[in-house]
Amino acid sequence: MNPTNQEVTDFIEALKEPWQKELSAGLREVIHQAIPEVSERIQYKKPHFLKNGKYAAVISTSKDAVSFTIFNASDLQLPEGMFDGPPERKTLKLRKGETFDSGLLVPLVVQASTAL
Repeated sequence: MNPTNQEVTDFIEALKEPWQKELSAGLREVIHQAIPEVSERIQYKKPHFLKNGKYAAVISTSKDAVSFTIFNASDLQLPEGMFDGPPERKTLKLRKGETFDSGLLVPLVVQASTAL
């Protein structure tokens, strides 16, 4: 597993809502499973995940949601109604009490990041 970035760890630990911490940590785990060579950094006050210096994914939080954006998503076959955004970057928005299926997300991130 890749070295994690302390700033990203601090960002997740600083989230006030336990459900946001849990979702963010889980999504980070998905990215690491999908992109073993991923690098992490905080940019625009949120965790960005890069492969070969290019954006692969971003986790962002708002008051009532955790959003997970996959970049380079134009060729992905996505479940109907689950993601929104322009073709090149798709966002999954999770609210309190919702979960995600890492068995679904990991292959999507792998596929999206293959060309990076």
